[in-house]
Amino acid sequence: MTETVETNWVGNMVFESAIEEYRITMDSDEQYGGTHQGPRPKLILLGALAGCTGMDIISVLKKKQVIPDAFRISVTGELAETYPKSYKKIHIIYELKGKGFYNNADILAKADRAMKLSQETYCAISAMIRNSCEMTHELILLES
Repeated sequence: MTETVETNWVGNMVFESAIEEYRITMDSDEQYGGTHQGPRPKLILLGALAGCTGMDIISVLKKKQVIPDAFRISVTGELAETYPKSYKKIHIIYELKGKGFYNNADILAKADRAMKLSQETYCAISAMIRNSCEMTHELILLES
C-alpha cells in the first residue's frame, strides 16, 4: 500500500498539506520568516505520535473492557542544539482518568500492557521515531 500527501507552498514560510479530504497548514517560527499561520512541522510530528499511540491504547483497553472517562497524552520533544535540530529525546505522559482507576492494580496492569503494545508493536510513528532518538513514557491513573 502506498500513501501520498500533497503539499503546496502558500507564501512566506507557509505550506499546506492535503491529507485525504483534510488540510493542514504549517508555518515556521518568526525568526525564520513565519507568520503564525500554523504549527511547525516538528510539532505536528509530536501530535501524530500522540494520536497514533493513543488510538492503539484505546483500542486495546476497549478489548479489555477498560473504558476511561478521559484520556490525555502529553508529548515533549527535546531538540538537539545543532542542525538539523531533530528530537534527541521524546517523553510521553499518558493520563487515564476513570471511576475506580486511581491505585487500581488491575487497571494499571491492563493500561501498562496497552501502552507497551502500542510502543513496541502497533504504533508506526513510534517505530519510525524510536530508532532516531531516545523515547520514554509514563502512565498516570486518575480518579474521576
